[in-house]
Amino acid sequence: MTDATRRAAEPLFEGTEWTFDRLHRTYDAIEVVAREDLGLDIYPNQLEVIASEQMLDAYSSIGMPLMYPHWSFGKRFAHEERMYRKGYAGLAYEIVINSNPCISYNMEENTMAMQTLVMAHAAFGHNHFFKNNYLFRQWTNAETILEYLEFAKKYVARCEERYGEAAVEEILDAAHAIMEHGVFRYRRPPRPNASARMERRRERDAFVEKSHREIWRTLPKQPPARLVEDEDPDEPVKRSELKLPEENLLYFFEKHSPSLRPWQREILRIVRNIAQYYYPQKQTKVMNEGCATFVHHYICNALFDKGLLTEGAMLEILHSHSNVIFQADFDDKRYSGINPYALGFAMMADIRRICEHPTEEDRRWFPDFAGTGAWREVLKDAWANYRDESFIRQFLSPHLIRRLRLFVLNDDAKLAHYLVSGIHDEQGYRRVRDALARSYDIGMIDPDIQVVEVNLKGDRRLKLQHTMQSGIPLVEDARDEVLKHVHRLWGYGVTLVGVERESGEKRYEASINLN
Repeated sequence: MTDATRRAAEPLFEGTEWTFDRLHRTYDAIEVVAREDLGLDIYPNQLEVIASEQMLDAYSSIGMPLMYPHWSFGKRFAHEERMYRKGYAGLAYEIVINSNPCISYNMEENTMAMQTLVMAHAAFGHNHFFKNNYLFRQWTNAETILEYLEFAKKYVARCEERYGEAAVEEILDAAHAIMEHGVFRYRRPPRPNASARMERRRERDAFVEKSHREIWRTLPKQPPARLVEDEDPDEPVKRSELKLPEENLLYFFEKHSPSLRPWQREILRIVRNIAQYYYPQKQTKVMNEGCATFVHHYICNALFDKGLLTEGAMLEILHSHSNVIFQADFDDKRYSGINPYALGFAMMADIRRICEHPTEEDRRWFPDFAGTGAWREVLKDAWANYRDESFIRQFLSPHLIRRLRLFVLNDDAKLAHYLVSGIHDEQGYRRVRDALARSYDIGMIDPDIQVVEVNLKGDRRLKLQHTMQSGIPLVEDARDEVLKHVHRLWGYGVTLVGVERESGEKRYEASINLN
């Protein structure tokens, strides 16, 4: 499009102030590019404009619009607010909820140019990724998450009224301490249909109402029921009866703890379901943010080419875009690792380059799509069928490795010096790609801790096993504090054993026996 044609078009807005009319016009223009040009498939959008304090509140409670109360959310809110008021940190431009309709929160302090970027980024980029990526389709249910959050908030509030805030807080503290180990990683959790889920909810509510009797508090505590009916006390309990080993600790305690009451089990289920909801986001940070950043960059440039954005608005958008994808050098005090926005956007822009203007090297590495021009189809296939680890392993190119100046540094404690084991040659490119991909593999990042044994017929001691990666143990102080929470949920002694993954050799043991 020529400059004369661009000047002839009427911009969507002038100046920095936004109005709801401008938001509607701009949203419609963005939607045309998103649907007709990029071919995005999205949930219906629900856009809400909120104040900075509401934005602080929203992402202090892990980005949920409805959330049960807990002191940790207030602590984070106070910290974030202090940093924001003193100018040490900024606020998120937006928050987007993986729900149907997809809810996007825009901050009212944003300029109209920023509102344009945010709508393209969240309401279309993140929205498309949430709806189409296989992990979100498999592990989350966008149709019911808001309804479930409403139930969770009300349920926790009722429990606080009946059993006291301290009792509820104790269970939530314990559940939050092992929340990262409260997900199913390799098998899909059961998902009842809507009518069955609502019926279970009504039954749980009725049970809480029926079971609450003030006089019960005066009765002596009864010994907990046995977990497994056993006619022969000398017969060992089979691991298969409890389906051990079990990686989902919250699920195991919810189903098998001998000390928890029904309302406490329900709270564990709430925390577990929320942890499962976030599980795909942990595995797709690079792809999800890269997709949204690529989409907002493409859409805003397309609107500018049509003459729908002024040069001033475009400069502001590009300035914010540059800040988002900024990658600090390793010796910069701002460096905190690889910026997922920068890596994701760079890889997706590179896929477009390979499709449109490939080199001979690109054709050797990516024969299936190099030079085809079908970058939209390649990107949408990647957004739908990959996670961070597999995306990097499949699509990171030698060209981008050189541009980002990536290499593999081998830190072996047995050697006197560091060893650069992956340089910029054919073999080195593959080592760089594999090493970077492994750094995004959840199986390599999160500690592998599972329930492996329960002595139900004796002292009911629970045995956990930490299978160590590369001989790395847990941080001792944090480990011991978390074990106290595990003991609170189980009610009896707990032992944690650390073993080497390769050899199975026992490296450490920690136990707790609190009354």
